[in-house]
Amino acid sequence: MKNMLQYLRNLQLASANLPVGGFTYSQGLEWAVEAKWVTNQIETKDWLIQQMYSTLRFCDLPILARLHQCTINQDEQGFSYWTRNLLCQRETSELRLEEQQRGKAFFRFLEGLGFIHPWQNLLIQSQVAGFAWYGATNKMSLEDIQISWSYSWLESNIMAAIKLVPLGQQAGQQLIYQLSTLLPSIIKQANDVKDDDIGAGSPLVAIASSCHETQYSRLFRS
Repeated sequence: MKNMLQYLRNLQLASANLPVGGFTYSQGLEWAVEAKWVTNQIETKDWLIQQMYSTLRFCDLPILARLHQCTINQDEQGFSYWTRNLLCQRETSELRLEEQQRGKAFFRFLEGLGFIHPWQNLLIQSQVAGFAWYGATNKMSLEDIQISWSYSWLESNIMAAIKLVPLGQQAGQQLIYQLSTLLPSIIKQANDVKDDDIGAGSPLVAIASSCHETQYSRLFRS
């Protein structure tokens, strides 16, 4: 029963209905579509794969692992270090603001569940930090919480692509099915990343995000 409950908690975290505003951000995709870098299903797939093997593998997932362990060890100093490190990896003001706004929204979600913690000033800065803390607090395994984060990221980006490229719902589901098969190996690789190798590396995403900040007509927040 305990494992079943943790499984349900995992599903809740991965849900697109989690009230963190993920559906309001495109992470540069809106400009990529405007610039005709992404115009169809194949180009959408390539755009997301590049981020999965760079940002997810070398930034989000390794840092989530360290934040998860810091929570278990009650290491506030380490938790603070890796939260700040993550924010530094968000290469544009738009991406940093998104991380912080989603962090605040996720903390409100935690408050609504009755979780109160003295690390509030850290948890409100990053949704990744909140994910890690919640997972460790609920005794969820690192891999489970990484799966939730990765799937949530993937679905959010594909839902944005459905609106922007545009793609049909069927094409979106095909992409989720295809790209989710890559996640187990990416998570495994991410957990082998050393501290000195952590870092986001998606120049086109950074350029697209920067351009999106001043894009004239936008569906998504900047």
